[in-house]
Amino acid sequence: MSAGKSVYPQNQLVFPIMREIEARHEPFAAEVPLLSARSGGGIIALVLVVLAGSLGAFTLLSAESSEPLLLTLMAFLATLGVFFLFGLVAGYVRIAEQPSDSRLFRALARNFEDGLCITNLEGRRVYSNRVFDELVGPSEYDHVSALESLVAGEPQAAEALFRLARAASRGESRTEEFRLRSVSNGQRQSRWFRLSVMRLDMGRKSEGAPYVLWRLMDITDQRRREAEATRALEASLSFYEAMPIGLMVASEDATIEHLNGTLATWLGLSASSLARGLVLTDIISGDGAMLLRALARDATNGAGRIDLDLVREDGRSWPATLLVVPRGEGGFLAAVLERLADEEPGAKGSTAEVRFARFFQSAPFGIATVTADGRINRANAAFARLVLDGKAGKADMALDVLTRNIDSERRAQVQTALEKAIAGKANIQPLEITVGESREFTRRVFFSTLARGSADEAAVLYVIDTTELKALEQQFAQSQKMEAVGKLAGGVAHDFNNVLTAIIGYSDLLLQTHRPSDPAYKNIMNIKTSANRAAGLVRQLLAFSRRQTLQPEVLQVNEVLTETAVMLRPTIGEKIDLKVEPGRDLWYVKADRSQLQSVLVNLAVNARDAMPDGGQLIIRSRNVTERESQRLQPQTLPMGEYVLIEVEDTGHGMPPEVQAKIFEPFFTTKSMGKGTGLGLAMVYGIVKQTGGYIFVHSTPGEGTTFRIFLPRHFVDAETEAELANGKAKKERQADLTGAGRVLLVEDEDAVRSFAVEALKRQGYEVLEASSGAEAIDMVKEADKPIDIVISDVIMPEMDGPSMYKELRKTNPKLKIIFMSGYADDAFKNAMDPDERFAFLQKPFSLAQLAAKVKEELGR
Repeated sequence: MSAGKSVYPQNQLVFPIMREIEARHEPFAAEVPLLSARSGGGIIALVLVVLAGSLGAFTLLSAESSEPLLLTLMAFLATLGVFFLFGLVAGYVRIAEQPSDSRLFRALARNFEDGLCITNLEGRRVYSNRVFDELVGPSEYDHVSALESLVAGEPQAAEALFRLARAASRGESRTEEFRLRSVSNGQRQSRWFRLSVMRLDMGRKSEGAPYVLWRLMDITDQRRREAEATRALEASLSFYEAMPIGLMVASEDATIEHLNGTLATWLGLSASSLARGLVLTDIISGDGAMLLRALARDATNGAGRIDLDLVREDGRSWPATLLVVPRGEGGFLAAVLERLADEEPGAKGSTAEVRFARFFQSAPFGIATVTADGRINRANAAFARLVLDGKAGKADMALDVLTRNIDSERRAQVQTALEKAIAGKANIQPLEITVGESREFTRRVFFSTLARGSADEAAVLYVIDTTELKALEQQFAQSQKMEAVGKLAGGVAHDFNNVLTAIIGYSDLLLQTHRPSDPAYKNIMNIKTSANRAAGLVRQLLAFSRRQTLQPEVLQVNEVLTETAVMLRPTIGEKIDLKVEPGRDLWYVKADRSQLQSVLVNLAVNARDAMPDGGQLIIRSRNVTERESQRLQPQTLPMGEYVLIEVEDTGHGMPPEVQAKIFEPFFTTKSMGKGTGLGLAMVYGIVKQTGGYIFVHSTPGEGTTFRIFLPRHFVDAETEAELANGKAKKERQADLTGAGRVLLVEDEDAVRSFAVEALKRQGYEVLEASSGAEAIDMVKEADKPIDIVISDVIMPEMDGPSMYKELRKTNPKLKIIFMSGYADDAFKNAMDPDERFAFLQKPFSLAQLAAKVKEELGR
C-alpha cells in the first residue's frame, strides 16, 4: 500500500474497530502520518517550512545575476504547494488522526460484551476481540472455520453455521440461534447462542474486497428468562381457563374474541363451534346482545351489571348475571356468573327474583321502570331496541326518551300520562308515539303505576311495536277502496266487454271485405281503435281491483325487460336515456307476461312525464335473498326469496304526502284531462294479484324509484331445460286457417254470431249454443265427435266451468277454451287447481280467436 493513501475516503463515518484492525494486520495497517493532527500544528509547520526555505533562497540569491534561478525555485515551491492542496482536498493526502482516538476504539472493542470477529469474504479472520477468542479460540486460528469446533457434535447448530457461512460468502446479513450442550461436573448443561453476520462496506475508495462482521452472543440467560415468563403465562392461562366464573372478551362488532373454558363448559360449546367463531347473538337470546353492547358503551365508571338468559348449544336457556367493563377499542370484557336461586326463602338469589329477571329480559315487548323524578331506572332489551335505539338509557328522563320525534301536543299528553302513573293513578289510556329520524316507526306506550312503589321505581312503561300493524291498516284501507271500485268495475265489465267484443269482432269482419283504399276502411279502423281504447280502460279497472283473469307462465324477467325496452324506446322519446341493467343468474318467476309488460310500460311512461326536460331512466333486475329482503323492506315485505325489478328515474320526485296516495285509484298529479289516475293503481293491482309487492322511494328534486318484488318460482329440471332451450316460448302463427269441429257456447247473441262467422271463414265446422245446458244436449246428440269447445265463463243457469265438468264425464280428453271479460271466482269454485284449460280474454279480435283455436288444436 503506497504512502499518502488511506482506506478511508473523506467525509465517511468510519466503523470504530477499523482503527485496531489497521494496527494489527497489514491490509488494515495504519498509514504513516505525514503530519501530526494535534491542534492543527502540522499545517502551521508545513507553512513555516515553505516560508523559511523561500526566505533563505531569496537571501542567498539576492544578487542581480541570480534572478533567473530565484524565479525557478519560487515557481517549483508554488507548484509543490498547489499539488499538496489538491491532494488534501481529493483525499490522496490526509492529516493523521489523533492517536488517542485509536486507543479509545481498541478499548471499546476489547471490552464489548459480545464476541466480534471481522473476516474477508473468503472467511480469513483479520480481527477478533477478547470475548470472541474466549468463546471460539485464540486469534492464531486465522480462519472463521474455527467456529466449527464450537458446534462440533451439534447437527442443528452446524446447519445454522452453514447457512451463516453461505450468507457471509454472498455478502448478506443473517442471524441464527442455536443450542450447545456440554457436561460439567457430571451434569449436562445447555447454553444458547445467537450468531449473526453482516457485510461491512468500507466505501468506494477503499482497497480490496468488502469485509464481514461476525457477532456472537451468549443468550442463555435471556432464554431462561423467556422460559420462565412462558411458564408463568401458561400458569396464568390455566388459572384463567379454570376460574369458577365465566369470562368473555367481545369486540366492537359483537364478535366474541375469546371465552374461557368455564363459560364454554357451562354453555356446552363444542370444539367445532369455537373453531368457526362466535358472535354475541349465538349465545345471548332475544335482544340481550344489543342491550349488553349498549351497557358496555355506557359503563364509563366501573362495571355495569345485567341479568340475561344465555343460550346453550343444545338450545336450552341458561340464566346468568354479567358484569361488563368497556375496552378502549370499543368492545368489552364480561364476567359471567351463574344465576341460581338460593335454597332459603328470602335469600338474595331467591327463585322469585331469578324468575322475574328472566321474564324481564326475555319479554318480547319493552319494559322500563321510572323513578319518582321521572328518570328511567332500568329497561329491558326490547325497550332499548324499540325506544332507545339500542342504548342502555339508564338515568335518562323518560319524557325526553318518549317524545324525541313527536309534536308538542303529543308531548303534553305523554307528560300528563307519566305524571299520573308516578302519582299512583290508574286507568291511563295508552298513547301512540313515533321514533326514528323520519318518524317511520310507531310505538304504543302503556303507563302503569306500582301500588307500593318506591322512589327508585314509581311507575312502569310497557311498549309494543305497532309499525307493522299501522302498515297493515293502511294496506287494508287501500284494499277496501279497491274492493269497492272493483265491485263497481266487475259489475259492468262482463256486459261491457261483450259489447266491445262484438264491436271489435264485426270491425274485423268488415275490414276483411274492404280494401284500404275504400272510403269506409278508415272509418271502420277508427271504430276498432276506439273500442280497443275502451277495452284498455276496462282492463285497468279490473287490474287495480285485482279482478283481472291472469294467464301466468314461468318467466325469465330479463327476457321481459329486453322485449319491453324495444317497445319503450320510441315511446319515451329521444330526450330520455334508457338503460337496462339485467341481473345475472336470475331466478324464475310465474307471472302474466303481457301484464308484466304493461306494468313496466306504465312506470316508464310516468317516469317520462316526470322528466319533461330529459333525464335518465334505468330498469334493472337482480335476485334478493331472504336475509336481504328483511334489510330492504323489513316492516312490510315477508321474508323470502324474490326477483327484484327496479324502475328508477332522475325526475322531479315526489313529496311524502303524494307517495302515501300514489297507488290509490283515480289519484293523479297531472292536470285535468292528462291522467285518469288508474295507471299506478293498475300497476299495484297486477303486482299484488301476481303475489308480489311494490314500493316507491322518492325524494323531491332527486328522482323516484319503484321496486317490484316478485316471488321466486321453483321449477323442476325438465321445465328448466325446456325454458333454457326455448321450447316453452310460444310462436306466432302466420296461417290462421284450420280444420275441425268446434262447439261455441255464448249467451250474448252478438258475440256468438261474430265468433261463429269468424271461425267458419277460417275453415272450421262450427256448432253454436246459447247456454251450458243446450251445449250438453248438442254433444249428446252429435253424430260426430267435438274437437274443441269454446265457452263463455259466466252464463245463466249453468256457467262454463260447470258445463265443462259434465262434458268431461263422457269425453275426458275434450279440449276447451274459456272466454270472458270478467270471470270473478267462477274458476276457483268450479275448476280443480290442476285442471288445464286455455283462456281468451274479452274483448278479442278475429285474429286472436283464430290463433288461440289453432294453437289448442295443435297441442
